[in-house]
Amino acid sequence: MKKHFGLVASVLAIALLSSIGLAAEGDVVAGTSIGGGLVAIGIGLAFGLAALGVGIAQSSIGSAASGAVAEKPELFGRLLIYILLPETVIVFGLLALVLLQGGVK
Repeated sequence: MKKHFGLVASVLAIALLSSIGLAAEGDVVAGTSIGGGLVAIGIGLAFGLAALGVGIAQSSIGSAASGAVAEKPELFGRLLIYILLPETVIVFGLLALVLLQGGVK
């Protein structure tokens, strides 16, 4: 856990700074309550932490898959599915981000 603490802290800082950047725009501040700002922070945290989790998962999946393909090249198709499966989490997270961002304004 200690080796990922800096990465987690940077993702949280980016999410917080991006929500402050939303509040700096004049048209968003005029019509947004504190709830809208908290929703923006939640959106940033949800997407950022999902991306962090996918990155950690794919690091171990990718290294194991490359070693397995080096030994048995016929496993490439099956292992490609294992590598691409975590990417769907990011696609769904991006979809949720777009849907939730419509409710912020």
